[in-house]
Amino acid sequence: MPQQLNPELTVEPVSVTRTVGSDFAPLLRQVREHGLLDRGICRYIRTIVPDLLLFAAAWTAVALVGNSWWQLALAVPVAVLTARSGFVGHDAGHQQIVRSRRTNRMLGLLHGNLLIGMSFAWWTDKHNRHHANPNDVDKDPDVGVGVLTWTTGQAVGRRGVAGWLTRYQAFLFFPLLLLEGFNLKVASARDLIRRGGRDRIVEAVPLVAHLACYLVALLLVMSPVKVVVFILVHQALFGIHLGCAFAPNHKGMPMPEPGIRWDHLRRQVLTSRNVRGGPLVDWFLGGLNYQIEHHLFPSMPRQHLRLAQPLVREHCARTGLPYTESGLVGSYRHALRYLHSVGAKLRN
Repeated sequence: MPQQLNPELTVEPVSVTRTVGSDFAPLLRQVREHGLLDRGICRYIRTIVPDLLLFAAAWTAVALVGNSWWQLALAVPVAVLTARSGFVGHDAGHQQIVRSRRTNRMLGLLHGNLLIGMSFAWWTDKHNRHHANPNDVDKDPDVGVGVLTWTTGQAVGRRGVAGWLTRYQAFLFFPLLLLEGFNLKVASARDLIRRGGRDRIVEAVPLVAHLACYLVALLLVMSPVKVVVFILVHQALFGIHLGCAFAPNHKGMPMPEPGIRWDHLRRQVLTSRNVRGGPLVDWFLGGLNYQIEHHLFPSMPRQHLRLAQPLVREHCARTGLPYTESGLVGSYRHALRYLHSVGAKLRN
């Protein structure tokens, strides 16, 4: 059984003295021999088409129900299917679906900009920087100082509202996820304003189309008050679903010490956590529960990640690397305990 990291400890930057870059080569060769890096649109058709049909059916139900508070119940499946579009956009950003970058970008613009209202270009750039340096406080935008803090060094010196947020961030984490749907839209708009050239037009057209269709469709079937409430519920549930898919993956895992350069295998394995749970968890988390495999092979199609898991687990055992897994609830518990430990000095 591979050694497990203790996720209950406060995780500060660590160093690893052994950095043999060739350790990744045998694993890469195995994965290629099994054809697990082969892309194919047919694999994704079985995921994309049913999700789009269900998405259309959910919005059709919204139109048929009309001006009723029962619309709030429909906000639940609409939010879940919006998150499903986010998973496809994520895969398109990693070039997982087909080899053509142009086709992947078109799919990303469809699922990100048009269906969600989130800039595909902005998110892809941010997410690729995370993949290049996961859990690196100087390079990973996902652990930079913001509303939340990820190290005791970031927490020291925060005062006022920021200090209060840090002290109780473990309790506030899931409530803050309710705002993530809105945050994605605001960040996309800000990036669009800064962006120049033809690319801004390509991003802006589907974003504006999303906003117009979203508001007009709702105003045609329900009163303005119900529209506002529906949007709040829809975006809140979408944000927490998406956040729940990304939150367990790296929070509370080791962080590379400044100035220390890990090789690809260690950089991705040591900073990532997998989530066990079977087909239901696979569906709910969009395949991101195979986070170690995904970080080692970002362009691997989502459907192949579970097939690569035994190869990766065995390779980690051979090289003496811990392969960290947890149940879904356990992964959230570990992440929250870590966030709580970061704010300990401020509470004291």
